[in-house]
Amino acid sequence: MELSAQQIADFLGGTVDGNPEVKVSNFSKIEEGQPGTLTFLANPKYEHYIYNTEASIVLVNNDFSPAEQITATLVKVENAYSALAMLLNLVEQSKPKKTGVSSTAFIAASATLGEGCFVGNFAYIGDNVRLGKNCQVYPNAYIGDNVTIGDNCILYPHTTIYNGCKIGSNCILHAGSVIGSDGFGFAPEGENYKKIPQLGNVILEDNVEVGANTTIDRAVMGSTIIHKGVKLDNLVQIAHNVEVGENTVMAAQVGIAGSVKIGSHCMFGGQVGLAGHIHIADHVVFGAQAGVISDIKEAKTVLGAPAIDAKNFMRSSAIFNRLPDMYRTMGQLQREIEQLKKEINK
Repeated sequence: MELSAQQIADFLGGTVDGNPEVKVSNFSKIEEGQPGTLTFLANPKYEHYIYNTEASIVLVNNDFSPAEQITATLVKVENAYSALAMLLNLVEQSKPKKTGVSSTAFIAASATLGEGCFVGNFAYIGDNVRLGKNCQVYPNAYIGDNVTIGDNCILYPHTTIYNGCKIGSNCILHAGSVIGSDGFGFAPEGENYKKIPQLGNVILEDNVEVGANTTIDRAVMGSTIIHKGVKLDNLVQIAHNVEVGENTVMAAQVGIAGSVKIGSHCMFGGQVGLAGHIHIADHVVFGAQAGVISDIKEAKTVLGAPAIDAKNFMRSSAIFNRLPDMYRTMGQLQREIEQLKKEINK
């Protein structure tokens, strides 16, 4: 797809600073820009690249004021990063979508597929599955019995959806993701453990994206629920009976133990861990590797393990870094006190 700077500005509701007729047909990073490509500047730490980039067009925020001359044409918008996302979506949507069912796919006689679906080689669609319109089921994906899936969903290769789970519309499940596997439920019996059957399911609401090799366990009873707009990175573990509020995002290797209730619009850094049966308020931000063992009842940023308020964590870190000096000082003071005691007792 080839677009001029003016066409891009019109689409994004922006303005052109430079040649409105210059055209691009691809994207590039600002530090690796090439003629005929579009890039963007959203983070000030990359500003120095804009003065030397060979990209033809650069998306910038409206308040950007160059400190030096720029050869590229600028398209000024309210939010350069969001504008880039809009353009990338435009290009993605312009790509032709596969349709039809491969001869090697298995589709149960009782399953129903909406219009415009694609089912790839060796995909499996079980009994009573309901697949919405314009879904893409890539090779070797598995959809168990009695699963319902909304419109415009993408199931990449080796996605597994266990029986009885419900997937909303506009969901994306990346390769190797597992929806509805058994929760980690075992009852101690002496020195052994007896498996507790997991009879519930998983519900993904609309516009949820699940990263590669992420697992969402089915509930013991009822449902594990991922509300609308949630975005999960690769290698995330969501245990049984968890509920994740809408538009919450989690980076890679987050682990959520069973029966946790998470509010909306929360942000999880990588490798955050939550203990079971706790409640998290809306708009909580978790720094990477935070370990949470109790409820968080109000919006805040937490760091560390056990996680504490970010400001307290930074103060504690400053003290921690001074511990070697403090230890030496205390040792010196102790020696001086002992010397004074000896002199007093003479």
